Amino acid sequence: MVVCGDDGLAHRLATELRGVYREQVVLVVPPSRSTPPQPMAGRARAASAALFGRMVTAVNRGTGGSDDTLVPDERVMEAAEPSEAVLADAGVDRAAALALVYDDDETNIRAALTARRLNPRLRLVLRLYNRRLGQHIEELLDQAAEVAGGTSAGHRGGHGGHGGHGADIATTVLSDADTTAPALVATALVGTSKVVDAEGLLLRAVERRPPRPGEVADPGLCTLALLSATSNDPAGAEGSEDSGDGPQLLPDAEAVAAATGRGAVVLEQVSYSGPPLPARRAGVMPFASLFSARLRWSLAGLVAAVVALAVALILVTDDHPLHAIYITLLDLFAINDPAVDAPLGQQILQLLSGLVGLLLLPVLLAAVLEALGTFRTASALRKPPRGLSGHVVLLGLGKIGTRVLTRLRELHIPVVCVEADPEARGMAVARRLRVPVVVGDVTQEGVLESAKIHRADALLALTSIDTTNLESVLYARSVRPDLRAVLRLYDDDFAKAVYRTLRTAHPAALTRSRSVSHLAAPAFAGAMMGRQILGAIPVERRVLLFAAVVVDGHPQLEGRTVAEAFRPGAWRVLALDTAARGAAAGSEPPGSGLVWDLPDTYVLRTGDRVVLAATRRGLAELLGRRTRSPR
Repeated sequence: MVVCGDDGLAHRLATELRGVYREQVVLVVPPSRSTPPQPMAGRARAASAALFGRMVTAVNRGTGGSDDTLVPDERVMEAAEPSEAVLADAGVDRAAALALVYDDDETNIRAALTARRLNPRLRLVLRLYNRRLGQHIEELLDQAAEVAGGTSAGHRGGHGGHGGHGADIATTVLSDADTTAPALVATALVGTSKVVDAEGLLLRAVERRPPRPGEVADPGLCTLALLSATSNDPAGAEGSEDSGDGPQLLPDAEAVAAATGRGAVVLEQVSYSGPPLPARRAGVMPFASLFSARLRWSLAGLVAAVVALAVALILVTDDHPLHAIYITLLDLFAINDPAVDAPLGQQILQLLSGLVGLLLLPVLLAAVLEALGTFRTASALRKPPRGLSGHVVLLGLGKIGTRVLTRLRELHIPVVCVEADPEARGMAVARRLRVPVVVGDVTQEGVLESAKIHRADALLALTSIDTTNLESVLYARSVRPDLRAVLRLYDDDFAKAVYRTLRTAHPAALTRSRSVSHLAAPAFAGAMMGRQILGAIPVERRVLLFAAVVVDGHPQLEGRTVAEAFRPGAWRVLALDTAARGAAAGSEPPGSGLVWDLPDTYVLRTGDRVVLAATRRGLAELLGRRTRSPR
């Protein structure tokens, strides 16, 4: 496996492949960056490390080093860019998979085109932020592999480099923003649900409180995990992947029945989400929103007055209705001859029509001004309403923040954004979604108050600067100690230390500190192994993966019943994709789709495609390549 990148995701991905899947990894990083580089505010990070140094040392005492440290057998190359010579030196022509996780999309695309030419059978995993461009790149690189003589290119059915199977040389384009957005949203709304949404598939998991003593935990539709025994201890640490006291993933029925006093993550609802709602076109507004309610009532009153004058004129003069309306309009706009020789009634109506015409002029002027003002502010940023409460305050509209904002609005959750850069990439999305935005530096006094932080339900600090995220959460804690807060921190060890300290200082509040590389690495590693990873749900500091797998050639699945295929703590079959069998047979059976209520006696046959939940190590054991013995 070859991993090329310039930030923490590359290091985390290399560690994932080497430590979990036991793969030989060549890591290509820029010069003088054998450790993950600092983000744009490096000096601010150094100041933060000095400020919280004692806190980190005290909290991490006895916990060991970082799990992102490179293993001794890993080969590390330093290169300014992934040129053809660098890729050849890294052994791309002999590699099984290549991951290009540079922060720049153009760099990843250029290197992918070069790598496909060097090795047409290479499995490619690209990190791209642009979704539409990513789809075109996938098709282009797969077509190039087919033309060059590759086999089964473009097959993304879910089985990959396993034992005796043919090579899966599909190209997979992922985004760390898309991969981590559901986890960050679920963490902020942990009291509601945890969500994984991928390719129209919606998986909902809810965290249930520990049952009372003597009660048996309700498994619901499916119990995905039992939370750690220290989850109720304010000073306790969340269980890690190697922690024996951590959460228990995919427990069996006996473990669930015996789990008294422990919370659980339960699969509460699994349903098809349907196509996304069409985005409302910017600048096109309903007619009613152009004018205020007071102005609309004024216009309605004037129209009623004109109609009444026209009816009165018909009754007085016994004229034709159309001619009477025409005369009334002429009198209204003062362009008719004076009714000197007309009857008294018609003269009175002419005077009333002139009076109504005088009243109409300011109303028409007000309508024009309001319409111009409405069109002018249609593209401007909205301000938080005065009575807003129960919303989520989102700090930062960069790559991650923009994806999280879209997810929150898809769930119909009120959001107020805070962004210091008026030209940030997420500003256009906020305008399109009509989301209130406060423009200003969150570290300045009064900015969080403008976002109604004292009445918010949760705070998502997702800027690219760790010190800004930490400072905003600490300030928000001083304003509202029970606020749910989620921090995006660059270093995973630092995230652990901050989480444990805030949890100790504010036991009544819900605090989570997340590293983007920690959340995104499992999906990238799964794609490099040649499988379709649908999503991931964080369970404390562990990750539960959802994958679509073809059972062909896997003795742990093929020919076994659903109950026999279940491996507690490793993997569990959740659903059967009947559409895949229909497509293989040339026709889809009636009512085809995902079947979630599979009986335990159902036998998994050749050609079946199943959706399963698995731990990272369980998925590596089930579908990974042969484990290599250490040298």
